Amino acid sequence: MHNLTGAPYAVAPFGYFLFTELGVYAFLIACLVHAGKRRDGALPCLLGGITFGLLLEFFEVLSGSYSYGHFWLMLGRAPMDVPLFVGVAWGVIMYTARLFSDALGLPTFGAAALDTLLALGIDISMDTVAYRMHFWNWDWNGTGRDPLTANWFGIPYGNFVGWITVVFCYSLFSRIFERRLLGKRQNLLLACSVPMLAVATSLAVLCSTEILMFPALNRIGVTSGPRWLILALSLMVLTVLGWRRRNPSAEKPHRLAVWVPAWFHLLFAYCFVVLGFYRENPWLTIATATSLLLGIAIHCFPIRMRSASREPAPDGEFVGPFLSGR
Repeated sequence: MHNLTGAPYAVAPFGYFLFTELGVYAFLIACLVHAGKRRDGALPCLLGGITFGLLLEFFEVLSGSYSYGHFWLMLGRAPMDVPLFVGVAWGVIMYTARLFSDALGLPTFGAAALDTLLALGIDISMDTVAYRMHFWNWDWNGTGRDPLTANWFGIPYGNFVGWITVVFCYSLFSRIFERRLLGKRQNLLLACSVPMLAVATSLAVLCSTEILMFPALNRIGVTSGPRWLILALSLMVLTVLGWRRRNPSAEKPHRLAVWVPAWFHLLFAYCFVVLGFYRENPWLTIATATSLLLGIAIHCFPIRMRSASREPAPDGEFVGPFLSGR
């Protein structure tokens, strides 16, 4: 594990590691139960998100981007091992974000943008705290940068660009392939092909941007910080445009769509206070509090506005497998 050079924090007690891990597995079980009651497209999409998450984590660890602390269930051999729960968390976060956006009835691009903003909000809230707990460690050795203030309080801006790319692509492509291949049909083979195609296409986009596009942008001065800002603003624009064209479901978002982000936000806000990270930097405290409040607002505002929305989609319009086949 990379040392958090210059940081005043020891590794958090193992109980924090275990509680976080078990909490994610509990939500996995709840999501599996939920998906199992839906059309056969929901369960493959959940499992595809988990598979995608694990592939990403192994790729990042092997490339030396960061390393993990020791959790209960690890895959691979140290120091190139990955906690199983991290891949599960990717799938659970993307799945429940989609439950939320599907219920709001945003069009394809707007829904994918909102999914990404919801996931990004969780990561911004979680990453700075988990990093200080030594859940995972970014390697700032040899850069001359302070590991607690470099980029976003020690988290490389490129991490957030990666979150945006991964969640947006998987959310977008899974919706597109569902519409093209499934429609309103219930076909297990086609349903299983959707996440496979979505993962393959998303990986192609991720690799092409990492290998070709981003190095070219770096050469003209568009580094990871500006890229993160541009992408985040673009997501906000797509979400607002999609909100104007929404066609919501007759039902409220499933409880999991609120419980999962609430658990992540509140857990790491609790750790931030109890472990004393708030003493480090007032700007970090402001950023953490703002992230928590925005997470609450983003989930509460659309639900309150639903009553003013248009009628649900007619029977002939595809609304996605997560809201059908009840």
